[in-house]
Amino acid sequence: MRELLANRVKTLTPSATLAITAKAKELKANGIDVIGLGAGEPDFNTPKNILDAAAESMYQGHTKYTPAGGLPALKKAIIDKLARDNKLNYKPNEILVGIGAKHVLYTLFQVILNEGDEVIIPIPYWVSYPEQVKLAGGVPVYVESTSEQNFKITADQLRDAVTPKTKAVIINSPSNPSGMVYSREELVALAEVAVEKDILIVSDEIYEKLLYNGLEHFSVASISEEVKARTILINGVAKSHSMTGWRIGYAAGNAEIIESMTDLASHSTSNPTTTSQYATIEAYNGSQDSVEEMRVAFESRLETIYPKLNAIPGFNVIKPQGAFYLLPDVSEAARKTGYTSVDEFVTALLTEANVAVVPGSGFGLPSTIRLSYATSLENLEEAVRRMDNFVKSKWQD
Repeated sequence: MRELLANRVKTLTPSATLAITAKAKELKANGIDVIGLGAGEPDFNTPKNILDAAAESMYQGHTKYTPAGGLPALKKAIIDKLARDNKLNYKPNEILVGIGAKHVLYTLFQVILNEGDEVIIPIPYWVSYPEQVKLAGGVPVYVESTSEQNFKITADQLRDAVTPKTKAVIINSPSNPSGMVYSREELVALAEVAVEKDILIVSDEIYEKLLYNGLEHFSVASISEEVKARTILINGVAKSHSMTGWRIGYAAGNAEIIESMTDLASHSTSNPTTTSQYATIEAYNGSQDSVEEMRVAFESRLETIYPKLNAIPGFNVIKPQGAFYLLPDVSEAARKTGYTSVDEFVTALLTEANVAVVPGSGFGLPSTIRLSYATSLENLEEAVRRMDNFVKSKWQD
């Protein structure tokens, strides 16, 4: 029989976050009391005003195809949001609405990358960035940050990584998995390099509403018109409005790129789900009280759980500034408890302590684990207690 699979999929690495979540669900289905800290989604239901708007749209007959790039009314809501929140002005032909921010990113790389084009990806990174780049024929170029740098790359590191083949750099702030946030000054320095080297900036801002300790979000595209012209801003309602399952994200940027993304979407997805688009119109045009309520809840959990997690022997974690993840270095804990790798340590946490976390190897930092605090405080405290007991019971001096 002929080879069944295309070469492009043979090097794909399964999503570490989805894999651990699936394993935890399997154990739960077998009656095991597993606490899952792997999923990257808020534990709140979608706000009622959004649910009501979605239902009303269906009863009004809005259940048919829409334009491939999104409803005009939704594009307007996104444009208004970007002007209101980010001081950015866009036109409808500079906006694409897609099936979640993940698929919007996928579509973007498909239209901007030729075979061999390089995309600079800071470490740690969201698991899908390198896979999507590779699927588009591109080459991921990793730039490693350190805990001393708060897991953020510098302008000098970016400059050193650029080659004649570099097409873009990905900036994710607030970051998944580290929760770190680039300051205005840091973004200005990175943008100067992008302009100097004539490369695109892919700015993933999906966690922009989840910032703590009084921090305010700053979009790299707002630095100047010159920077905005080379920035493709990626965002959506999944994290901000607890709408992960609705699958609506968007891109804002260069009209030529957006037009090509729209053309590709017309041949691949037809359009984002109509009901979800009407729900998102309400998400952006309606009350934002629920967004702030969720943010306050996440910040409260962080303040409670961070010191307890950091007190576990062999756990070293920098306090995040945004998103809803903690990224402790547990290499010492793994070694002192008799495991040869953090991946082995993670497996033991799941099977023996019944706590599901994501190994940092999926994010380019194999010495770490990622924990989501998008779950109840009760679950978080119990999970930390279990991990603490597990480590102390196996610790070998």
